[in-house]
Amino acid sequence: MAKVSRREAIALSLGVAAIAAQSAPVIAAGNGRRVAIVGAGAFGTWSAKAFLDTGWSVEIIDAHGPAHARASSGGETRMTRGVYGDAEIYTRMALASLDDWSALSRRSGLPIFHRCGVLMFFTEPHDYAEASIALHHRLGLPTERFDGAQIARRFPQFSTDDIAFGLFEPQFGALLARRSIQTLLAELVAGGARYRQAEVLPPGGDAAALAALTTADGRRIEADLFVFACGPWLPLLFPTLLGERMFVTRQEVFFFRTPPGDDSFSPAHLPGWADFNRGDIYYGFPSIEARGFKIAADRHGAPIDPDSGDRTSSAEGIADVRAYMERRFPALAGAPLSEARVCQYENSANGDLLIDRHPQWRNAVLAGMGSGHGFKHAPAVGRHVLALAETGAPPDPRFALAAKSTVQDRAVH
Repeated sequence: MAKVSRREAIALSLGVAAIAAQSAPVIAAGNGRRVAIVGAGAFGTWSAKAFLDTGWSVEIIDAHGPAHARASSGGETRMTRGVYGDAEIYTRMALASLDDWSALSRRSGLPIFHRCGVLMFFTEPHDYAEASIALHHRLGLPTERFDGAQIARRFPQFSTDDIAFGLFEPQFGALLARRSIQTLLAELVAGGARYRQAEVLPPGGDAAALAALTTADGRRIEADLFVFACGPWLPLLFPTLLGERMFVTRQEVFFFRTPPGDDSFSPAHLPGWADFNRGDIYYGFPSIEARGFKIAADRHGAPIDPDSGDRTSSAEGIADVRAYMERRFPALAGAPLSEARVCQYENSANGDLLIDRHPQWRNAVLAGMGSGHGFKHAPAVGRHVLALAETGAPPDPRFALAAKSTVQDRAVH
């Protein structure tokens, strides 16, 4: 696939029209099969790459543009890590996807993956940590276990008085979210995919297969296969099917100024981190590309409508992370707030992803419920979507629609 020039990447960051307007109509590729993918976020674009690489003709449709301000794949950074307790499938997906992210970063004119390492730490022994250690040892991963004193020596930015131990993954780190999606879409268009900005209306009909989608401006989109990977908008397209099975929650993210002249909070000296905190997780990043120290609480917030929900950060949210920083990062006590962002998670009941066929339409696949941890897995998700389309095999039981409950009980962290 052709390398994306920096000019193309910048043009795309300003709006995909500059590239999309130059793309030719979709022409049947080697296998003659056409796929229409609704959603130009992480799951949608990596699914598009999987199909394009195997000869499908690809069309990608998004209502607002790739990684737009209200998309779950928007914003600055996402963590990639392999610590998942005994959930081996997610550790393996993170590892497999890391190769794809790294390759995209090498092709990009600007970095997409910052290999700063990831440290998850614990204040007491926990089955989640022990299961992670056992799995990583079995898989031969270079994960290191540090006690509190070792963490203090290596990363003195942390206050470690109450930290019992931590798990450090040197091969993981931070992904640049918006940049990666826009860069990948530019590659896809350069490689023959078609992108269009349009609002897709909820599909309907009693047939066993979908014939076409209709856009709000009356256009008809035909394909052999339809993939719906539109994040928190999935329940709006399929209200009966997903309205009570997906929980879209408000999440607040904050960036704070680091001390002037002090590079100890740069990715060269501080890893991505997560405080397990008995399951009430806080996480954050060093100041990636001088954006500021990022911090958020990984707890599900209030329900939010992705279109009309208020995106103003709350005084309570700022006070909460400030109190945490004063305790865990003393040098950042009272640090000026640089910016705040309100995004959303689209959660399944227990945190497992959704990658399954539509129960009625045999030529429709649903991919979503990232549950706050799905971004890192997107390349592997794309391959799962392709496998559902090409092999006829059942989905992984964890990803099946039938496994999605209507009662929240988070189990995946």
